[in-house]
Amino acid sequence: MNCDLHNHSIYSDGTFTPEQLVKEAERLGLSAIALTDHNTIMGLDRFFDCGKNSSVKLVGGIEFSTDYKGTELHILGLFVPKREQDNIESIMRKALKLKDQSNIDVVNKLSDMGYDISYEEIKNSSPSGKINRANIASVMVEKNIVESVSEAFEKFLNPKLGLYHPPKKLSSLEIIDVINNMGAVSVLAHPFLDLKTEERLREFLLDAKVHNLDGMEVYYSKFTEEQTECAKKLAEEFSLIKSGGSDFHGDNKPEISMGTGKGNLSIPYECYENLERRYKEKNNIEI
Repeated sequence: MNCDLHNHSIYSDGTFTPEQLVKEAERLGLSAIALTDHNTIMGLDRFFDCGKNSSVKLVGGIEFSTDYKGTELHILGLFVPKREQDNIESIMRKALKLKDQSNIDVVNKLSDMGYDISYEEIKNSSPSGKINRANIASVMVEKNIVESVSEAFEKFLNPKLGLYHPPKKLSSLEIIDVINNMGAVSVLAHPFLDLKTEERLREFLLDAKVHNLDGMEVYYSKFTEEQTECAKKLAEEFSLIKSGGSDFHGDNKPEISMGTGKGNLSIPYECYENLERRYKEKNNIEI
């Protein structure tokens, strides 16, 4: 029994609808999956509606883009209570406005450079109307500006190149507080993708545990065996629940499959069980 607690839909930068995510999980024989779109929970109603008669356990979530001492960290909120959905959208509205302006600026720069691209057509390509750099990259591929999404990032959308300037992000530690206060479960996503070293990760975890971080992804598509073992060790040291996810995006990341990532993943169902148990403890639900 395996699960996958990190997936994206068309409501952020994935290419699968919420319904297709559930069908794919069923096809693969997964026991539980989470929908964790970037900075929005707009897809959750469709996700749960199509899962009413499914054998797959569904987890409503969100992936917050946050800042920790100048480093972008992604914090998952899992088991988001329905009563808090309006609150989340309110929290994200200001952050998304800043992000939109950042995206508009980079698209305008590309247009000024002579590339046939506009913010309006990119926005129209997203069912939710919300876009990020992956959406921009996909349209660049469609218009033959680049041959792949990865090329768009390498040549144009990397902040180090000067065309794209990231917007100011919410504080990682404040978002952990927000997630916990709403009764959801807070999980650090793909730690070595962002923090790179054990030393930096340990520094963050020392701060995060003060804010009662619940868990950390130790199983992840892009982790080496050494990174996975190190993450497991640190999760135990800091009393964090072990979680894991493929970070499935459909055709936007074709090398990553739901459930198995790059072929290196096998996420135990007990990850789902332990996170669900924490959610029930927080909300005084009988276990």
